[in-house]
Amino acid sequence: MKLLFRGFILCLLLYSFNLKAQEKFTLSGTISDNLSNETLIGVNIIIPALQTGTMTNEYGFYSITLPSGTYDIQISYLGFTTINETIELTSDLSKNYKLEEAAESLDEVIITENIEKLNIKKPQMSVNSLSIKTIKNMPVVLGEVDVIKSITLLPGVTNAGEGASGFNVRGGAADQNLILLDEATIFNSSHLFGFFSVFNPDAIKDLKLYKGGIPAKYGGRVSSVLDIYQKEGNSNSFHMNGGIGLISSRLLAEGPIKKEKGSFLIGGRSSYAHLFLPLFDIDSKAYFYDLNTKLSYNINSNNNIYLSGYFGRDVFEISDSFQNTFGNTVLNFRWNHLFSDKIFSNLSLIYSDYYYGLELGFVEFDWVSGIKNFNLKYDFKHYINNNFKLEYGFNSMYYDFNPGEINPTTDTSGINPYKLIDKYAFENAIYIDAEHKLSNKLSVSYGARLSMFHRLGQDELNIYENDLPLTFNEEIGIYEKADPIGTETFNKSDVIKSFANLEPRLAIAYQLNDVSSVKASYNRMSQYLHLLSNTSSPTPLDVWTPSGKYVKPQLLDQVAIGYFKTFKNNTYSLEVESFYKTIKNRIDYVDGADLIANDAIEQVILNGEARAYGLEVLLRKNEGRFTGWLAYTLSKSEQKTPGRTVVETGINNGQWYNTAYDKTHDISLTGSYELNKKWSISSNFIFQTGQPTTYPNSQYEYNGLVIPNYEARNSSRLPTYHRLDISANFNPKPESKKSFKGEWVFGIYNVYGRKNAASISFRENSDTGTNEAVQLAIFGMVPSISYNFKF
Repeated sequence: MKLLFRGFILCLLLYSFNLKAQEKFTLSGTISDNLSNETLIGVNIIIPALQTGTMTNEYGFYSITLPSGTYDIQISYLGFTTINETIELTSDLSKNYKLEEAAESLDEVIITENIEKLNIKKPQMSVNSLSIKTIKNMPVVLGEVDVIKSITLLPGVTNAGEGASGFNVRGGAADQNLILLDEATIFNSSHLFGFFSVFNPDAIKDLKLYKGGIPAKYGGRVSSVLDIYQKEGNSNSFHMNGGIGLISSRLLAEGPIKKEKGSFLIGGRSSYAHLFLPLFDIDSKAYFYDLNTKLSYNINSNNNIYLSGYFGRDVFEISDSFQNTFGNTVLNFRWNHLFSDKIFSNLSLIYSDYYYGLELGFVEFDWVSGIKNFNLKYDFKHYINNNFKLEYGFNSMYYDFNPGEINPTTDTSGINPYKLIDKYAFENAIYIDAEHKLSNKLSVSYGARLSMFHRLGQDELNIYENDLPLTFNEEIGIYEKADPIGTETFNKSDVIKSFANLEPRLAIAYQLNDVSSVKASYNRMSQYLHLLSNTSSPTPLDVWTPSGKYVKPQLLDQVAIGYFKTFKNNTYSLEVESFYKTIKNRIDYVDGADLIANDAIEQVILNGEARAYGLEVLLRKNEGRFTGWLAYTLSKSEQKTPGRTVVETGINNGQWYNTAYDKTHDISLTGSYELNKKWSISSNFIFQTGQPTTYPNSQYEYNGLVIPNYEARNSSRLPTYHRLDISANFNPKPESKKSFKGEWVFGIYNVYGRKNAASISFRENSDTGTNEAVQLAIFGMVPSISYNFKF
């Protein structure tokens, strides 16, 4: 009996020891730059012995759970010295790290998250990221660093041409991109009608472009998400940096509010080319200015607060007769709270406003329109264990749409005050996303977003017979506006129309070996806002409108599959992706649609469908004196709007036609070479299939007027687009120990002076009386020079 009892006790001790041996603890904390105390996004924390690891999130926080024991850990981040440390994990451990910038580091290129071998396993695909250093090295028009134009060098991303605002992703329209600055929506991303973007590169910390496999925390657009975070500011010491260019300059200041506890950042930009116009007897102005601000404060180890803002304006003025002012205003208060070493949360209160104003002195009235957005969102990241992580949360957005308002500027103008009917909407969403490592080779990410949209009451809403605001005239074969048979009046709290959509998300990654993997993804997304524009590039005058009784939300289904491989220890990498997507309820405009100051937009639109598919290839060199990439996209983007009945013709006779942003071939070659410590050179080469357009193919005369007939919609193309840009960076004193450092940037945009067509119009030659085509080209060869400094 004693022997049996001793055996039982021994078994208990062994079982207890085994439990203790299997006990797990969590290592967590934040990782920041040792000089500025700025938190770092995407830092790799790797435990080689277990072949596992994690990365810091958008706020520099990491969490990893390991069995009790002693481990060697590696903490690495591009451009910083790697930390190798041994830790003993016998209880939950909170440990913050500060990384030192590598003294001899080259300005390497980061294009996607898949830089480390570890990321080959991640199911996330169709994500591109550019470092700010890389963006600043790229040659750009007029020497102004431009975030938007930089991302168009990535596969699957194009724009509508030189001087055009917005960007197009995988054959989608510009209004189908969700653009976020510190989580706040930016409704217009361009300055000076598309020549510059609204993002000050000095104030930007990190940016990611999601083209597919979009996480469930994002919603509201059906093409892409461009997520940009501003810097937090230096909490150790005061610094300034900026740049002086030919037509614009910028200045940014940052420093501590309380050392290592709080920081501020304030940056401004302005163009000033208009100041020189009077020298040439030009009585016009065109300029922009913007301001970036951010306050950060660390309350304690579990709580951080941030207050960030952006204000930007463009002004275009012709004498005293015309002035156009437009721009964005955003404000965001955020609270990071750590509930435990495994649960990270972020609460945000966000205000976003897009304003558009016209002062028409020659007709003595003003025009104002815009959209306001109030957003409450609460996000959680739950590190359950190394193989399973959850993200979940909710957000509620209230929209206030001002389609337009006219007010006379004098008592004698003869213009009566007129206000288009304001529109209101409420959008809510809840989501959950899981990242699950099923085995050493197989990982999945899956989740869902439930979005709900309520079109709220307005002063008047037209009523039409059979709910058809647009009728079809069979005799002449055209669509005509239906006459309202009455109106309805609502209170703001009334709900005119409600929509609810479940948006599932799924991504799978299978690791073939240590250096390659295959991935696939599917996502459904809903878009309840529509940009009223029948041009290929958005303009400041375009107006946003919500879904409602006569306008349905857009619904996207997208699938993608890809192959990813790294070579020579990540010095080279290859990404190949193929995608196919369909969009329901894409708005199309009948011929001759009038969108400006239209209070009944439902009378000129039809709901159609769109589809896009293609192949993307990205080959890059990530390390060494020469870095860069080759991006190629082969794609097709089409739209179709059939008639609602068998007798209606629809748009383009109900046949598929090329969208305005369809580019069959798109090639971008980007490279940067460090000649020595003082000089580096960069270049871009771009080749694109010409943009679709519609030409007249015949004409007839009626009552003395010559009237053109047009071919099928978008059945022709502008000439092929291509150009070469180069730039050189000169640092006169690279080894100087002085606090003040400066560098010169020389550039040539469009080196061989290609006259790329922005448009082709047709007219009658006044001398010969014959018809002729006239090509408009915005840029030839444009040299630039700028001086950047910091201290």
